[in-house]
Amino acid sequence: MQLAGRVGALTPSSTLAITAKAKELKAQGKDVIGLGAGEPDFNTPQHIIDAAVKSMNEGFTKYTPSGGLPELKKEIAAKLKADQGLDYQLSELIVTSGAKHALYTLFQVLLNEGDEVIIPIPYWVSYPEQVKLAGGTPVYVEGLEQNNFKITPAQLKEKVTDKTKAVIINSPSNPTGMVYSKEELQAIGDVCLEKGILIISDEIYEKLIYCEAEHISIAQLSDELKKQTIIINGVSKSHSMTGWRIGYAAGDSIIIKAMTDLASHSTSNPTTPAQYATIAAYAGSQEEVEMMRSAFEERLEIIHLKLNEIPGISCIKPQGAFYLFPNAKEAALMTGCKDVDEFAEILLTEANVAVVPGSGFGAPDFMRLSYATSLSQLEEAISRIHDFVNSRA
Repeated sequence: MQLAGRVGALTPSSTLAITAKAKELKAQGKDVIGLGAGEPDFNTPQHIIDAAVKSMNEGFTKYTPSGGLPELKKEIAAKLKADQGLDYQLSELIVTSGAKHALYTLFQVLLNEGDEVIIPIPYWVSYPEQVKLAGGTPVYVEGLEQNNFKITPAQLKEKVTDKTKAVIINSPSNPTGMVYSKEELQAIGDVCLEKGILIISDEIYEKLIYCEAEHISIAQLSDELKKQTIIINGVSKSHSMTGWRIGYAAGDSIIIKAMTDLASHSTSNPTTPAQYATIAAYAGSQEEVEMMRSAFEERLEIIHLKLNEIPGISCIKPQGAFYLFPNAKEAALMTGCKDVDEFAEILLTEANVAVVPGSGFGAPDFMRLSYATSLSQLEEAISRIHDFVNSRA
């Protein structure tokens, strides 16, 4: 059986691959510490779980509108108003089966063959693949380490062509954890307005902000930028609901309607009990959201210092998300590895520590470590990496 060409062009997710390999070694009895996970290590808050159970017991187990429950859309609209001062009508919102599905559906309705989407490097692994699946062409702009991995307006303008359809801004970023300031976003937004480029603002980590940084949505900077922006968000990271698969998109009603029509032929609707759980997530107490954020910040403060003590490794301190993205090129060479990919592979097999090589994010000199695990596990993992480098150097 010959598969479709679009599938043959796909690159498997490096984050899922390293997680699978770590689980395989654990099943063999190896004491592997996994730092590849892109999900909080806390359980979903109990009142959210209770809301899902209640909805099922009350018979809310059937189809909902393809674009999501109106009650949930109202809570999302209220959240956007409270957090960013943004006003959205229900027709400008779609609830999806995770933020990843929101992005996938957006690219499917937005891109024609050959349309270009500008993607900053380092990037989340699925951006380029989703663009390619929609027939689009990823165009990369390197966020340099000396600029905290953020792109500049000049870099953006240089990549714009008559085929450019959109640019992706992910702040806080996966994998770097960096956050764009209001001034930086305004400068990028000015280029997008000048060139007529749609802004796709992935804000899934917005609640995980540290070091007195501030999350700003580019859509809140002006009415013009709001019209030019599609916000992508969800409850996976903020409320530790990765498995519930609820995300959303907010923006132009014509685009949102097209996304909703496509969803009606793909997923029918997001899972019904999960939607009721998300109503509780947004309408209920946010104390546990802050508790999780505070725990991540505490880990960051400790682990970032310890990581930078390892010979050959240097790491800029992130301002958000729950990842460290150190430059490990020198450490790789010191330990006899040809590159960071090999270094990560040997760390897993010999030091029993799973990290994700930066090549999957378009940055091969780096590696990503998630600190969404206990502090004791993190300290042990860093100690193992340190010992491994010292033993090989």
